[in-house]
Amino acid sequence: MEKFNTHSGIVIPLDRANVDTDAIIPKQFLKSIKKTGFGKNLFDEWRYLDHGEPDQDISSRKINPEFVLNKKEYQGGSVLLAKENFGCGSSREHAPWAIIDYGIKVIIAPSFADIFYGNCFKNGILPITLDSKIVDVLFQRANQGNGFKLNIDLENQIIFDKNNEYAFEVDTFKKYCLLEGLDDIGLTLRHENKIKQFESDYRKNFPWLGK
Repeated sequence: MEKFNTHSGIVIPLDRANVDTDAIIPKQFLKSIKKTGFGKNLFDEWRYLDHGEPDQDISSRKINPEFVLNKKEYQGGSVLLAKENFGCGSSREHAPWAIIDYGIKVIIAPSFADIFYGNCFKNGILPITLDSKIVDVLFQRANQGNGFKLNIDLENQIIFDKNNEYAFEVDTFKKYCLLEGLDDIGLTLRHENKIKQFESDYRKNFPWLGK
């Protein structure tokens, strides 16, 4: 997992509340566990006008021109702005996989579903909770379609643009993991030598268990 310290990106305004994980990545795309290749199907049922299937050639699909990801002014955006209760529904980890694979590094919303929120940190995404009034102001700016950008400084826990600055809260341990680029496996491997020593001692002390 890549380290996250600072990020700057165009804001994508997804003006919807209660966006569930089935909307983020529909169930038919859950067959793979490779963690990559899901970006093209992010918000698939909103992004396209036809039904999508795994391994389908997206170049032949009908694009929904009204959906925010398909609008020219938000192409290349990497900061997703959403409304309350983002990531609700099932706990599928494919949802953050699709988001990070598309290129989104930060999600800003008034609230998140708990499991999705935790899964974001484990996959290199920074979910930021801001007051709904601030989120509304950010929507107004992003909706102008003039390439509105936000800068995120995780170390100092601030979001800023040319004229404004907003502080945000984040759990100390989750912040540390993002700054260091550590997922669950990475955290475990920090103790690799101790694990190997334990395994060696265990085999010596209980040799009959290995038979």
